[in-house]
Amino acid sequence: MNGYQSRSGVLAVLLSAALLSGCAGNQTPPLYHWEGYQQQVYEHFKHETGPQEQIAELEESLQKARAADRSPPPGFHAHLGMLYAEVGKADQVRQQFETEKALFPESAAYMDFLMRNVAE
Repeated sequence: MNGYQSRSGVLAVLLSAALLSGCAGNQTPPLYHWEGYQQQVYEHFKHETGPQEQIAELEESLQKARAADRSPPPGFHAHLGMLYAEVGKADQVRQQFETEKALFPESAAYMDFLMRNVAE
């Protein structure tokens, strides 16, 4: 390998490293505010905490998301609505399901299904 090829190879490696390091510093923030949600779903299915405690945790997480100007993840309001159904708060169930539909239109059919079944 001659000197020109060697320098070209080194230059290519340095340029690649510079480009990659430049990208690392410009990370976009997460799309959704996940704090507490995944843990609450896990605890729900393990029956580690009751629905009232989970509702309180998720409502607190929702307030933190709003304060950070971020959205809760898909399924957040649906899960919260199901918890409200467990404690018999039908008005909150409908509100949470409607919010889930508004934020994630692809969930509309499932939210409508849940609303029909919770109403029965």
